[in-house]
Order: sequence, then structure tokens, then C-alpha cells
Amino acid sequence: QGRPVESGGGSVQTGGSLKLSCDVSDYTKSDYCMGWFRRQAPGQEREEFADIYVRDGSISYLDSVQGRFTISLDKHTLYLQLSDLKPADTAMYYCAAGYKGLGNSCRSAVAAFRNWGPGTQVTVSP
Repeated sequence: QGRPVESGGGSVQTGGSLKLSCDVSDYTKSDYCMGWFRRQAPGQEREEFADIYVRDGSISYLDSVQGRFTISLDKHTLYLQLSDLKPADTAMYYCAAGYKGLGNSCRSAVAAFRNWGPGTQVTVSP
């Protein structure tokens, strides 16, 4: 399976919007979950904040992005609509995938991902 490739990052002011994309064509199987992570500073752990289950489209978000970010999947492309951006959202953003299996959560499924792409940088200025 190839590495996903993220795109769509950029520099915006507080309150601005961006839409990120990620080619996940190697991972769009019905028992897989897709997720978005971000790393806010070098050396920090990546934080998962949004995920979607391919089979039924169920979605979950961290509270910090709920209502501002929207994850979606269209065939083999994973999207993340970022709205009402804040300086605290400045980070490198990555997409990930994982096999959900029986009794597993999407968060756990994508947490096991290791085939990271290059990420896409989002910078939000005050």
C-alpha cells in the first residue's frame, strides 16, 4: 500500500477557511476507517481529531474541532474542510487509514497507521 498524499494547506488569517485533500485510493475498503491527524510542533506526537468509517460513514471529532472542521470521503479522496480557523490550528496535517475490525473503534484503527505521507502545512495568523 502506498503512502497517502495530502494537499490543500496554506496560510490564512484567523477566521479563514481551507480545504485539505488526501488520496486514499489504497485504503478505501469497507472495513477501514480514515482519519486526520495534526502535529502542532516538531517533536510533538500527532493528534487524531477526526475520523470516518468507510462502511457506514459514521464520523467522530475531538471537541476542539467539533463544529469547525468537517471530514468527508468521496470515492478515493478524503477531505477536511477547515472553517473558523484559529492560530492554535497551525500544524502539519496528515491523513491516515486503518482496519476497523470487530469491536474496534475508528480512533484505535487509525492510531495504528505508520505509512505516513508528507503532510500539508496549515498556518493561521492572528
